[in-house]
Amino acid sequence: MAKKANPKAKTQKKRKVAVESNGEAHVTASFNNIIISLTNKKGDVVAWSSAGKMGFRGSKKNTPYAAQLAAEDASKVAHEAGMRKVKVYVKGPGNGRESAIRSIHNSGIEVTEIIDITPLPHNGCRPPKRRRV
Repeated sequence: MAKKANPKAKTQKKRKVAVESNGEAHVTASFNNIIISLTNKKGDVVAWSSAGKMGFRGSKKNTPYAAQLAAEDASKVAHEAGMRKVKVYVKGPGNGRESAIRSIHNSGIEVTEIIDITPLPHNGCRPPKRRRV
């Protein structure tokens, strides 16, 4: 007995993103995870990866090794798509910032610029009370 195709099943068509040789790499390093997105100049995501996507769980997600593997995964896909140079935007206080940038460079994509866009308050909200461990 052959199964009938579900007529209500959604089929997603694959989006085609225009990939130029120059692009941007956004590295978001929080205390819990690290997310690497490689985009074109317009901001459309060409490839992305995170420590959680690579199979790390819990406190292992916020390690330089997890960031390295995630950056290698994302940059391999972007390199195959045709990206050769990136401007890196780093955001957040996490551990794997430098190792992510280094592994993007080692995978064949040239890093032209590194810009830190970590948001800093100009004395805005009151911070949460100090942790007692």
